[in-house]
Amino acid sequence: MNIIKQSILNKVIKQRESNTHKGNYGRLLIIGGSPNYGGAVIMAAEGALNSGAGLICVATHSINVSALHARDPEIMFLDWHDEKGLKQMIPQMDVIVCGMGLGNDKYAKNILLTLKNYVTPNQSIVFDASALDLMAQDKSLILQQAKNIILTPHQMEWQRLSQIHIPYQSDSANLEALNNLFPNKNAYLILKSNHTKIYDSNGEFFENPIGNPGMAIGGMGDTLAGIVGGFIGQFGADIETLQAAVYLHSLAADEIYRNHYIVRPTKLSASLPFLMKKYGSKDEEN
Repeated sequence: MNIIKQSILNKVIKQRESNTHKGNYGRLLIIGGSPNYGGAVIMAAEGALNSGAGLICVATHSINVSALHARDPEIMFLDWHDEKGLKQMIPQMDVIVCGMGLGNDKYAKNILLTLKNYVTPNQSIVFDASALDLMAQDKSLILQQAKNIILTPHQMEWQRLSQIHIPYQSDSANLEALNNLFPNKNAYLILKSNHTKIYDSNGEFFENPIGNPGMAIGGMGDTLAGIVGGFIGQFGADIETLQAAVYLHSLAADEIYRNHYIVRPTKLSASLPFLMKKYGSKDEEN
């Protein structure tokens, strides 16, 4: 088992050059947030925003727009009932993060079908939460054509999708299931637990050695999905980028946990710009 080291942050996170603009740091579409779960998509969006994503649009139920813009005026909004707008938006983005608070109803399934039909071969897609459960229920919803597909389940979500019960989720079994689900070998699995593991289709896997029980709180996984999307948009979709995103998420939580009984995901997100500046590449800025 390969252990993720703190040095991955310095390797992946690059200080920004002067002659750049928001388009250089990733265009993200984040889809989720049914009427009862608007907080999930907002926390994912804040994870992406605070990890440095250049341009973010959240497609969600219109009931969530006031809360979203009150917290994060930097983020654009698209009503997910605007089917024409959603179909136009999907192929324009570099990274799509889908599933947080999406729900499991007929409309949520229709959103996944729309995504499947309009994603391009140049995009990276992060699937989390409800999206994973919908694909577990109906395998025809699994898209294959994206350049990179990243799954971010917790162990029970992975059990439902892979059909591997938690006690039997060994590294070899997880890799086999990942390649069975995505035979094009364009997928990564971030399997969340107290020591999250990352797998790629080529057989590499890494374990995150840090984290704490204060992270056992709603929204922590939503935040990670947003960070993963933000990092992919800036640094590319590969195993090192995913290691850095997972490690930074836990590092931020450990910093907070030193003096707090729990780690609120929103507080974790707020600390990311400071930590990225502190632990990222120390190359001289241009």
